[in-house]
Formats: sequence, structure tokens, C-alpha cells
Amino acid sequence: MNESSAKTAGKNIAAEMDALAAVISKARESVGRVIFGQEQVIEETLITLLAGGHLLLIGVPGLGKTRLVETLGVVFGLEERRVQFTPDLMPADILGSEVLEESESGKRAFRFIKGPVFSQLLMADEINRASPRTQSALLQAMQERRVSVAGHYHALPSPFHVLATQNPLEQEGVYPLPEAQLDRFFMQVDVDYPELAEERQILEATTGPQEETPSQVMTGEDLLKAQALIRHVPVGESVAQAILELVRAGRPQSSALPEVQKNVSWGPGPRASQALMLAARARAVISGRLAPSVDDVLTLAHPVLRHRMALNFAARAEGATIGGVIDRLCETIA
Repeated sequence: MNESSAKTAGKNIAAEMDALAAVISKARESVGRVIFGQEQVIEETLITLLAGGHLLLIGVPGLGKTRLVETLGVVFGLEERRVQFTPDLMPADILGSEVLEESESGKRAFRFIKGPVFSQLLMADEINRASPRTQSALLQAMQERRVSVAGHYHALPSPFHVLATQNPLEQEGVYPLPEAQLDRFFMQVDVDYPELAEERQILEATTGPQEETPSQVMTGEDLLKAQALIRHVPVGESVAQAILELVRAGRPQSSALPEVQKNVSWGPGPRASQALMLAARARAVISGRLAPSVDDVLTLAHPVLRHRMALNFAARAEGATIGGVIDRLCETIA
């Protein structure tokens, strides 16, 4: 590619990025009609979708997590399904199963009946209530974008995103997600209680004669094109270096920080670096910028890293938190 062609391609990408930023602004506005406040939650959710990842939403019941997923399905024009995870939920209840059918001529054959995982936006409600066997079935779908039933592979729709919820308080009778599955989630977003003004807005908007409804802004095809565009956003050397330093400093084996060596049981792997890179690109586009900055990396460090690290028993006994460790990691970069 000669210099003239490179400049033209660069201008085209910049124009596409500007157009995408305008569309995402409309999408955020549409989501905001029914999800009041929670600006950070909405932004991090949009970043996850633009990066093509899966999301883990942590929050107590009643904070609008289910409504957020339903709203995203409408706004992005995605087929959305919800599965309530319970201890007796089996893999076939999610993936589907083969049934034996007999035709009028008496011929018997197996037919595959698709489960709810065959959707573009799957809400896994209270995912940690399902057994490890069921969790592992969903893990394959999240990682490979296909499922295996009776020795046959079945491709999932595209785009395909899992938005899972988890209650941080009620931990009796649950099966904690294994590290391998946690790592498959692009981000862990903590959903907190709304502020006073936001809760008043919720009260007035949801108890009147008519509620606002979201409008569709994009289609599944538009989302796929946006995800492809995000990967063309240029990343400077300083940003890439900040990502590597941040992630590697969180590993007790290679960190120079005494806090990490003392308190962290296991740290983030390469998938965390990949997630930070894509998330920084997506945040830059959403913000109307042509390239991410180190500030994007620091802003996204908590949702990308918090579920990819664990404290040892002694650190938890002393009151240390993963958030505090990540704050200390960010201080070394700032």
C-alpha cells in the first residue's frame, strides 16, 4: 500500500469511527430512557458488547440488571433469551437435546432441538446457582461459540454474548464460578444502589400510567461491523506498554510490588491484557477519540482485572481487597 492509499484508508477508518461514536451515543440515550443513572454500568456494558465479549454483572436483586439486558436486546436488535440458573438445571436445559421422532412411515430419526443458548444475547440469571457441570457447558459456548451435543457440533448465532448476573450477598447453596470460567468474562461490572436523584427518577417513571420504552438503534449486523472496526483503532506504544506493565505487575511471580507478592494468590493472565487492549479501543471510540490513552487503561483496570485476581487467605483475614490491590497497580502506571 502506497502513502496515498494509506492516508485514504486512515481517513475512511476515522470517518467510520466518528459515525460509530454517533450511533453509540444514540444507543446510550435509548438505554438511558429506561435505565436511570448507572452511567458507568451502561458504559462498561456497551464497551463489552463493542469488544465482542461476555459480561458478569454483580449486584443485589432489584437494581435493574435483568431490565438492562432486555433493553440492550431491543436497542441492538438482538434475539434475547433468559435462563434462570438453579441447582437442578442440566446442560441440556441450556444447550438443547436430541429427541427420537418417528415419521408416518415408521422411520425413526433423531432431531436436535435447540436450547436457549442459541440466541444472540443470553442472560444467565444467578449463574453461580447452577452445578459445575452446567457451568462448564456454558463455558464451552462462551469460548468456542459452538456447542457439542451427542458428538455433533452446532454453531451459535453471531453475534453471541452472555450477560450473567450474580448476587454478592446470598451465598448459601451456590457453586462459585471456577477461575477458568471467570476469565472468559470480558468484564465484571459491579452494580451499586442508585443515588437519591436517580432513585426518585425511577420511582416517578415506573409507577405512572405509562413507562418509557427503548427504541432500536442498531442491528446484529451493525454490531458485528462495529466489533470489526474496533480492532482497527490504532494503539500507541505508551498505551500498550502500560497494559503490559499493569497486568504483569498483578502476578505474584513477576511483580516487584511487595503488596502483590504478599497478598495475591493468583494474578491476571494474557487474556486480561487482550481485554484491556480491546476495552481501551472501544472506550476511545465511544468517547469520540481516534486512539485510546493511558487514562482509558487506568479507568478500565478495575472491571477487567477484579475477577481475574484472587487474594490469599492471610490477606483476606487482614482486610485487604482486590480493589485496593488494583489501585496500587494503577499508581505504578500513573
